[in-house]
Amino acid sequence: MKITLAILGLIAIGALLAASSGALTTVERAHAIQLLQDSQKEFLASVDGLTDEQWNYKPGLDRWSVGETAEHIVLAEGLLFSGVERALASPPNPDWETKTRGKTEFLEKVMVDRSHKAQAPEAIQPRQNWSRDETIQQYRRARGKTLKFAEETQVPLKEHTADHPFPVFGTLTAYQWLIYIPLHNMRHNQQIAEVKASPGFPK
Repeated sequence: MKITLAILGLIAIGALLAASSGALTTVERAHAIQLLQDSQKEFLASVDGLTDEQWNYKPGLDRWSVGETAEHIVLAEGLLFSGVERALASPPNPDWETKTRGKTEFLEKVMVDRSHKAQAPEAIQPRQNWSRDETIQQYRRARGKTLKFAEETQVPLKEHTADHPFPVFGTLTAYQWLIYIPLHNMRHNQQIAEVKASPGFPK
């Protein structure tokens, strides 16, 4: 019993040291991986078996089709992962804990809340008119890269930060940039569901 308690104590101390050093804890890594896997599963299920007519249907002149929303998800994945890379290219931020406190919880709350709309930056607005198969291929390629990074990186992601262009988010750690990717994906999975639920969506 005493040995078990000692082992548990060492594990707890190790977790605290990892958190304070900026290294990912086991729980944080598992959480990021789970978000990436869940958002991918949901996305692929939402676009599975759609006809070209359904893929390109727009509920309104100012609304995106499923295809356009899916393209935006793919483009955003690359842009957001570059946020991770930008943070890691910067030296460790000694004030990372103060600058980014509460931001993880904030991201997880606001990113999936579709009641607050935002204008996508020009760089990730859909323009390519990709086919469904091409979009899915591009998505799988981008997500595979992100997942591999989340599973394997040993860099202390929380020590490295980069500023978000939207002041509401401000300074984010590389870890927060990483989970931003699946949270953004989940936000737009909801948008795809909204398009498919619209009255004029082709049957």
